[in-house]
Order: sequence, then C-alpha cells, then structure tokens
Amino acid sequence: MNRAAGPAIQAASGLQKKRGSFLKRWDAPIAGYLFIMPWLLGFIGLTAYPMILSLYYSFTDYTLMEPIQWVGLRNYERIFTIDEKFTQSVKVTFLYVLASVPLKLIAALLVAVILNKAVRGISAYRTAIYFPSLIGGSIAVSLLWRNMFGVDGFFNSVLALFGIEGRGWITNPDTALWSLILLTVWQFGSSMVIFLAGLKQIPKDLYEASSVDGASRWMQFRKITLPMLSPTLYFNLVMGIINAFQMFTSAFVITNGGPMNSTMVYAMYLYERAFSSYQLGYASALAWVMLLMIVAVSVTVAATSKYWVFYEGEAGGRKGA
Repeated sequence: MNRAAGPAIQAASGLQKKRGSFLKRWDAPIAGYLFIMPWLLGFIGLTAYPMILSLYYSFTDYTLMEPIQWVGLRNYERIFTIDEKFTQSVKVTFLYVLASVPLKLIAALLVAVILNKAVRGISAYRTAIYFPSLIGGSIAVSLLWRNMFGVDGFFNSVLALFGIEGRGWITNPDTALWSLILLTVWQFGSSMVIFLAGLKQIPKDLYEASSVDGASRWMQFRKITLPMLSPTLYFNLVMGIINAFQMFTSAFVITNGGPMNSTMVYAMYLYERAFSSYQLGYASALAWVMLLMIVAVSVTVAATSKYWVFYEGEAGGRKGA
C-alpha cells in the first residue's frame, strides 16, 4: 500500500511545484510595475482610452457644437450607402497602395542587393541612401516636392533642356496621384535597411555551391535570395501596406486632396470630416472602417503567405508561414 502511494505522492508534489513556479511568474515585484508604468500609462491614456472613446463616438452625432446624440448605426449606413466621397477616397487609397507599396519594395530590394557588397566606403553610400527616409515624411520635403513638380518646377526645367514641354504634374488629375506615389517610392530607405539585414543572414555557402553547379546571377536571385528573403519581404509588405493606408502629410501639403479629388486619400477625407466639417462622430466611424480595411488586407496577405513565405529549418525546408 505504501509502495503504491509513494509515486502518487511524489507526482502530486511535483505538480504542486510546477503550479507554484507558474504562478510565481505573475508575482512581479513592485519595481517591475514601476519600470513599465510610463509605457502602461501612455498606452492607456494615448491608445486604449482614445480608441474606446472613438468607438463610442462612431455611434453618435458628435459635432463639438451641440450635445452628443446617440444615432446607432446611422453613421455606418451613411458611409456605405450615400457617401460618394467615401467611395472616391477608397478608390484613390487602394490605387495608391497597389502602386506605391510594390514599387517601393522593388526599389528597396534592388538597392539593398547592390549595397550588399564589400566595397570601400559602402557605409557612406548606405547612409546617403537611407537619409531621405529620415526627412521624407516632413512638411519641408512635401513643400520641396510641390515646387519640383509645379508648372515652373525643376522637373519641367529638366524636360525643357530636351525640348519636351512640361505640365503641371500636381495640378493635373491624371498625374497628381503618381507624383505622390513617386515621393513614397523615394522614401525606401527603411525597407532597404531591413532587406540589407536579411541579406546578411543568407549563408554564403549557398551561393558558392550554386556557382559550382553553373547557376547564373539571375538564377541565384530567384532560387536562393528571394526564398531566403521571403520572411523579410513579408514583414516589409505588411508594414508598407499599413503605412500606405495612413498616408496623409504629402497629400495634405502638396495637393490638399485635389485636383478634382484625384488625391483625396482616405486619411485626408477623414481629416476633412473631423476638422473642417467638425463631424467628429462621422469621422470616428470612418476611422474604424479604415481600421477594418487594414485588418482585412493584412489578414488576406497573411493567409496567402503560406504559399510564398519560406522559413529555413522547418519541415521540408520550404514550409510556409
């Protein structure tokens, strides 16, 4: 009887020890809470509380001038049924995302491959190429870009040297959005640095072995670089989509949503409703619709990633994310 009870008692005591060690993980000392208190207060005051308040306002008629009135789903019904400007802003935003994100990734990847060389002074080149990303989102750069692509701007002056008559690139509905896309592509420095870090992690042995087998540079890029770099590409793609959906500064400063609403991106339209028309309840509903759009696109990209994102060391060496 005692022999049978012995192992059971040991197993029970071992289970209690495991439970005790698990619970101890949550018994953080007061010093730990003090260290995270600045972040915690910032998260609650600057993120969580404004989000909850915005969700509440999205179901109200809040205009700053009159008392708040609960309207239920009326704001959302208006967005999806009678708001033509919302439809236009969604079209412009998706066109901007579909054009700017791939072009920016391609430019960043190509430059990262070029800079991934052991060349004297390569650090200076990397710094010079990354520098525009530090100031690319500023108002000063947006003003400079507006002057460059104006009727009498630098770009038209260069075209005039070759006998080509320029145009008002930011005042023409056909080219205004592409001027903003070009500005975004020019700011590829952050993605380039991340690609460069990913390239450094690819084993050199793979390239050496493929060279022995007679693989060309293009074949190495397709069969080695891209598969090994696919997790980094996936990260840059998702972050690029999220940032592109929230683009505001360049559209506001350079074109102010014009001409003819051709650059009225979603964030610009949301700003107009909130701070020009003072329809804060309606703008809050627009903000939550934008959040749902970003989530939907991000989830779609994540769902497709298992077909093209590969991680070294998983089953078969080519298992998706």
